[in-house]
Order: sequence, then C-alpha cells, then structure tokens
Amino acid sequence: MIVYFSLKFIKIMKKLNLIYLLIGAIFFGCQLNPSLSKSKLDIDRLSLIDEMIEKAIKKNKIPGAVALIAKDNEVVYKKAFGVKDPETGEKLKTDDIFRIASMTKAITSLGIIMLWEKAMIYSLDDPIDLYIPEFRTLKVLDDFNKKDSTYTSKPTNKKITIRNLLTHTSGMGYDEIGSSEIRAIIFKEKQKFMRNSVIAFSDEDVTIGETVRRLAKLPLEFEPGVKWNYSNSIDVLGYLIEIVSGKTLDEFFKDEIFTPLGMNDTYFYLPEGKNSRLVKVQTKKEEKWVTFRHDRYNVNYPIEGAKKFYSGGAGLSSTAEDYFKFLSVFLNDGKYNDIQIIGKMTNKLLQLDQIAMITSDKHKGSHGLISTVVREEDLNKGNIGSAGTLHGGGYFNTKYFADPNEKVIGILLKQTRSISEHTSNKFNRLVFSSITQ
Repeated sequence: MIVYFSLKFIKIMKKLNLIYLLIGAIFFGCQLNPSLSKSKLDIDRLSLIDEMIEKAIKKNKIPGAVALIAKDNEVVYKKAFGVKDPETGEKLKTDDIFRIASMTKAITSLGIIMLWEKAMIYSLDDPIDLYIPEFRTLKVLDDFNKKDSTYTSKPTNKKITIRNLLTHTSGMGYDEIGSSEIRAIIFKEKQKFMRNSVIAFSDEDVTIGETVRRLAKLPLEFEPGVKWNYSNSIDVLGYLIEIVSGKTLDEFFKDEIFTPLGMNDTYFYLPEGKNSRLVKVQTKKEEKWVTFRHDRYNVNYPIEGAKKFYSGGAGLSSTAEDYFKFLSVFLNDGKYNDIQIIGKMTNKLLQLDQIAMITSDKHKGSHGLISTVVREEDLNKGNIGSAGTLHGGGYFNTKYFADPNEKVIGILLKQTRSISEHTSNKFNRLVFSSITQ
C-alpha cells in the first residue's frame, strides 16, 4: 500500500507542477509581451470624443468624421459621424474610403527602409544621383522674377542624400504649398507635361518617373541639409522604390506591405466595385456644405482618369482600419499579426529624431525616417504622446498618431478643404488624457 500511494502521489505532483508551469508561463509571458503596456484607456473619458465631434458637426465646423482608437493591438473605439455626401445626405460609415494624401508619405518611407534593410539600398546617406542621374547637376535658386517666373540659379555645394529626402531636408519644394517662388517655378515647368494636375494628385497620362526626372532639373529652394522644408522629396523616394525594386510603386506596396498586413482597402486608384465608398471632399459655401472642386486638379482622381500616376507623397486612399494595421507595425517591434515587416532594431531607429544630426537650424523641429516624431524636449507641450510617438496628417484633413510606449493608436479621418477648425488637435488631447494607470 505504501508503494501504491507513493506512485499516485508522484503522478499528482507531476500534474500540479505542469499546471504551475503553464500558469507561470502565461503570467510571465503577459508581463514580458512587448506588445502590451501597463496603462489602460478609460472608456468613460473616451466618450468625450463623441461629444466633441457631435458638437463640431452641430456647430457646422465639420460635415463628419471617422475616428479609430486602438490600445494594445485591439481596436477599442471605431465610430462614424455625420455626412459623407452633401448632395445626397448619405451618412458616413466606418469602412468608407478617404483620400489620405500625405499620410501616404509614411508608407513610402517604410518602403525605402525595407529596401535598405535588405541591402538593396547601400546607405541612407547615398546621394540620390547614384540612382537618378538627373540629380547630378543640382542648382539652388539665386534670383527670381515675379513677372514671368524666370530665375537664375547657382551650383549647390552638397548633394541630396536619401536621408535628406526621408527627412524633408533636401532643399526641394512643392508646387501647391510652401515658397511662392518655388511654387511658381514648378508650376511653370509642370504645365509642359501635366496641365490639369498637381504633383500629388493626377488623373493624367503621366508617370511619377517622368515627373521626378523633370523636377531634378529645377533649382532647389536652399542647399541640402540646411533646414526642414515640406516638399516633393517623398515622391522622389517613390520613384527610387520603382528603380531599386523593379516594380511600379503600386505593385511594390501591394506585394510588400498591403497584402502582408491585410490592408485590403488601400489603393492609389480604387477598383470600380469600391468607388461608392469614396468620401466626397467638402467645403462650405454660404455656411452650407458643398462638394469641393479645385481648378488645378480633379478631386475625383482616385476613381477617374488615366490611373498611372503613383505619387509616393500623397496619392493613396485608405480606411481607418487599414491605416491602423499599418501603424501597428511600429508598436510591435516591426511586425503585425506575426508578420515581420522590419526588424526590431530598425523599428527603434524610426522612433528617433533625425533632424538634429542633419542641421543646426534652431527652428528645425523634429522628423524621423518615417514621419514627425515626439522628442523628450517636446513633452512639455502636453498631451502629444510619449517620446518616440509618430504622427502626421494629410491635405484633406486626416490625422494619425502611434505611441510605441503606451501602445496607443489614434486616427481621425475627414475630407474637407478651405475651412479652419480644431477637431484633430482636440481628438489627440482627448485620447491621451484618457490613458490611465
């Protein structure tokens, strides 16, 4: 009997030990899981976002919006408010598709980083003229004649590097925003091959490669590396992706980013079956919301025209859910749903400011290799996220942030132009003030 009970006792203890091991593994696994944070989101506080957006709609500040908030890899808030189409009165839905414009930049920048990781790009400090020879004879603006947009220029002392392009320190400009002189120079050149578009949104039969090669021959606004200046730099990088990968930017995004991440509603040009989900861009006329139109480009570019212009700087349309999947990569050591997009160490690099090492300009601000980043010295501004938070937005009033420390993502999508309102800033503040321990 003694032997019998001893064997039984041993079996029972083995089972208990196994149970303890499993409990321990689960407990410590949760503690060490880098995708989880110790903080929580107060759901009651998040209800203030409903009040804020509904009040803005009632006061005619915005026609509508879609908001998404995620915490620890789970969407905890996803709501649609207001009107999608001012002509029909159709209501917004959470899966509607928005022109995300400059939110495209982060996706293109990630593409460059992926090629760099694979050693298909030797160095981020490579001069861009190693890949695009039209940039070998760089010049900087010297004098400008307002009457006819003629100008004189002089040779630059530096070359534009890939890092300059990623951080908007290339010295380039834009044709729709920024310096009036550079806008006029680009516009004049653009009229030779792209008469009814801007270098961001185009429905014409022209490629980004042709466009970038022409831009390379125009003067820079200032020497590379002198200061930060929002520009067509990321469009140049979109073309670089095409050169290095051997694919169109559209194909590269689909193969390397969208399909792996399950971003099934993100496109340069929507398939016909999804056209009805594209939100109308709105503006106010005599205090009534109307469809926005522009004399320099077709606002319906995602669903009309030649569908050949793949702008890495502003060309994509997407949903809140898809962009959440994209941003999740940066909160999970470079992966999403166990799909590794970039390495862990590279992901940490993307959370660091690059501007300080490029320029000594005292008004330099901050920018990483993907987007604007929050630095330690920015934290005194309040409710902008932890150091390392990525954030940005788009021309049609879309906004995002991704905080890698609190594991929080916020996305607010609108489609408006020529109005002034503050719902995006309020949204950020309300989300961050809802974080509790």
